[in-house]
Amino acid sequence: MTPYQRLDAWIDAHFDEETAFLQSLVQVPTDTPPGNNAPHAERTAELLAGFGYEAERHTVPAERVQAGGLQSITNLIVRRRLGDGPTIALNAHGDVVPPGEGWTHDPYGGEIDGGRLYGRAAAVSKSDFATYTFAVRALEALAPSLAQPLHGGVELHFTYDEEFGGELGPGWLLEQGLTRPDLLLAAGFSYQVVTAHNGCLQMEVTVHGRMAHAAIPDTGVDALQGAVLILNALYEQNRRYKAVSSQVPGITHPYLNVGRIEGGTNTNVVPGKVVLKLDRRMIPEEDPVAVEADVRRVIAEAATNLPGITVDVRRLLLARSMQPLPGNAELVQALQRHGEAVFGEPIPVMGTPLYTDARLYAARGIPAVLYGAGPRTVLESNAKRADEHLMLSDLRGATKVVARTLLDLLR
Repeated sequence: MTPYQRLDAWIDAHFDEETAFLQSLVQVPTDTPPGNNAPHAERTAELLAGFGYEAERHTVPAERVQAGGLQSITNLIVRRRLGDGPTIALNAHGDVVPPGEGWTHDPYGGEIDGGRLYGRAAAVSKSDFATYTFAVRALEALAPSLAQPLHGGVELHFTYDEEFGGELGPGWLLEQGLTRPDLLLAAGFSYQVVTAHNGCLQMEVTVHGRMAHAAIPDTGVDALQGAVLILNALYEQNRRYKAVSSQVPGITHPYLNVGRIEGGTNTNVVPGKVVLKLDRRMIPEEDPVAVEADVRRVIAEAATNLPGITVDVRRLLLARSMQPLPGNAELVQALQRHGEAVFGEPIPVMGTPLYTDARLYAARGIPAVLYGAGPRTVLESNAKRADEHLMLSDLRGATKVVARTLLDLLR
């Protein structure tokens, strides 16, 4: 057999073990918020130790974590040195949004039904804890039989702050000088290689009025009416964004979403405060500073239409977009070549409207590419919705693609 076939055979022979590993990861909740993620890191480290992998535990100081709105974060690094040469990091995040309603399978059960593994983070992105771990294990099993030694090393980065921006996940590891890889492969999907993605601006808008008894509403200032004016202005701006097109395949136009509204004290009270939380996705061609200034302008102008209303605007998150860096070509080409061989169809290079932790590596000059286990679209996997799932055939195939790619890059 060729080295590629031997990698594939090892993965096939150990696939039940890989599936059980992913089930164990899904069964430990990492809902963010509240963001108590250290227990999952500890469980992951225990499972890795069973493979002979020592996971370095890098705990983010409690004051930094709490200031970021979470409870606990321990990021993991596993270093596997195979020879002198470049270091390739493989990064996936374990934190997830809460499961929400409408599940027909236990969100923490890791149940398998019809070739699918169900559970919160089964697809995004605990799946790639498994993809990357077993790709590295396959490579190490093959290495002693190769005619020539491998050159370089691999690091597994399993982190826990993607949902809140990543600054305390990969951002923390990079800031502290704990890692400096030459290339990055980050969690993605099986049917495309992603080299660019959107940025994201999240803001909290607090509309202040003055409470009053509903029987004498003229003695107050209705914060909800002010919020409605602001919402209408934001949604009108969102309509205009559709006229702005990105040149990156897979990315369309900017858009804005108001995902949470809170306010009022009781049915018979004129609301004195309403809080809106919005999410503005930025295409790679946009300037984040200009985007934020424009959103603030729209809010301020709308607020002037109701006397007595005041508004506070606070930035919650600014995640810059990612664009391709020189030096990613060999990684991209290997993923495409082996993706087509394993899945039997061409694997395009494209952008994604998501934002990811990969941008934090790219911002430090580390070429980053997204590829991992999953379907063609986020929608197909039910990511961030009820009954999130992963096709086990995609997990098997992506593990083979990643193992083959690592062999090419380190051989």
